[in-house]
Order: sequence, then structure tokens, then C-alpha cells
Amino acid sequence: MHKIDRRGLVLGLAGLSTVLTGCSPLTTLNTLNTLTPGDGGTRRVAQGVPFGPDPRQRLDVYAPVRISGPAPVIVFYYGGGWDSGDRAGYAFVGHALAAQGFVVVIPDYRLVPGVVFPAFVQDSAAAVRWTIDHISEYGGDRGRLGLCGHSAGAYNAMMVALDPQWLREAVVDPGVVRAVACLAGPFDFLPFDVKASRRAFAGYPDPVATQPIHFARPGAPPAFLAYGTKDTTVMPKNSINLAAALRAKGDKVELKAYEGLDHIAILLTLSKPFRRKAPVLADMTRFLHAQLG
Repeated sequence: MHKIDRRGLVLGLAGLSTVLTGCSPLTTLNTLNTLTPGDGGTRRVAQGVPFGPDPRQRLDVYAPVRISGPAPVIVFYYGGGWDSGDRAGYAFVGHALAAQGFVVVIPDYRLVPGVVFPAFVQDSAAAVRWTIDHISEYGGDRGRLGLCGHSAGAYNAMMVALDPQWLREAVVDPGVVRAVACLAGPFDFLPFDVKASRRAFAGYPDPVATQPIHFARPGAPPAFLAYGTKDTTVMPKNSINLAAALRAKGDKVELKAYEGLDHIAILLTLSKPFRRKAPVLADMTRFLHAQLG
């Protein structure tokens, strides 16, 4: 749910020898990521593609430059408390995942206060609809689809994966989601006791139905749930509790705790400058390749 603010990113970059100024935090991170060696052979193959009529319903696609046969596909949803964020800021994620052999879709979605729950979940499902219809044009295999997200984006991913109504509403078979991988996600956060959750969910008539943990069910997609032990924004119990609920239903879950990482740092480890801090990218993509084939 947390926003990547300037103070948080500057603190995260303090150990680097090069600090760029005059840019937004995510612009700075993407620039540093570009200047850091590694992850060659990827490119953004589509930009600003509409998947709905609203200006916020746009997406970008990243892919390996060389694809041998249709590649597994990831739809990645970014965080921001459901009231901020844009896909361009997460280019470092698109390139990181594409370098691991995935075709990657990063959609925007409508934000609070312009909308409230469930609009951002509906947009997340609509992005899957577009992906099923069009990803083969970019070298992706629609039959090997995983969802990923960080923070509020992890919430969106898990709601789409666990509650079949959203994909059915988007005229998609819920079975298309073969795996879900989430970083620092809010999955079990009643009561609504912080500003972001109150603004996004407090008016909904059935609060329990806003909680991903409520939809733990037999036959759910295999899940990778990761959190940092120093996260005080989205408490680790969210991932721990959901993992227990899914396991109780007989579902496959990999739960990973990363010592010393906070809410922002677990995302930053996907970027090249921070990747040595923890093997989050390696662990997550190993899981996704195992599930998607």
C-alpha cells in the first residue's frame, strides 16, 4: 500500500556511489537501473496500449529481444496505496522480468479518489482480458500466465487470482491464471485503520468481501508470498496468514521472509543496483518458471 516517496528512495540509495538529482524518485531509480550492467537483451515492445476507455486503462509490454517459441507471461501490478503510481515508473521491473525469459505486461489502473473498490480490481482483471487476447502478438504464451504485484498491486493480483468473479466479469476463464507471486501484499487487513484502506474500501457494504484471505479456496493458483521482516507498512502477518489459509485448503504456497528488508526495499531488490541485497528476483522467477513451465 505504501507509496515510494522521495525520502524512502533517497534512504534506499544512500549506499550507492552515484546519486542522481533533479528527477522523480522512480525516474532516478530507472536511470540508475539503466546505467548498471546486466539484464541485457530486453526491450519495451508496446507502450500506452488501451485495454479500456478510461485514460488510466493503459499498459506497456516488455519482452526479451530473442524469444525461442512462445514465452511465459507475467502481468505485474504496482503499488501506491491505490491512489498513486504509473506504469512508466516500473520499467525496471519490466526489464528485470523480461531478462528472466518472460513477456511482461504492466498496466495502469484507475485510482482513489476517482474510484473506490472494486474498480481497481476490475481494471486488473480487464488487463488480463487484454493479455489473453493480444499477448501472442508479442511472443507470449496465453496458456502460461502468472500474476505478480507489490503492495497494493499485490492485493490486486491476489484478488484477481483468488476471487473468480472478477475474471468472469471480464469474460475470462479464471483457470487461465497458473500462478501468482506477491511482494509485501495486504491480504488480511480488517479493520480499515489506515487512511489508504479507509479511502479505498470503507464505503463497501461487505468489508469481509474485500479481503483476499476470505477467498482462500481449494484449487487456487500456486502462490509465492514474500515479505520483509522490517516491514511496518504492510505487516508480515498478511502474507503469513494468507499462506496458512491457502495451505489449509490444500493449495501450494511458498512463503519467503527476507531478513532486514522493509516495505520499499523488497521492491527495490528487483532493480539491478539493489539486487545483491536479497535474492527476491531469483526466488520469485524460479517459482514462476516452475509453475508456468
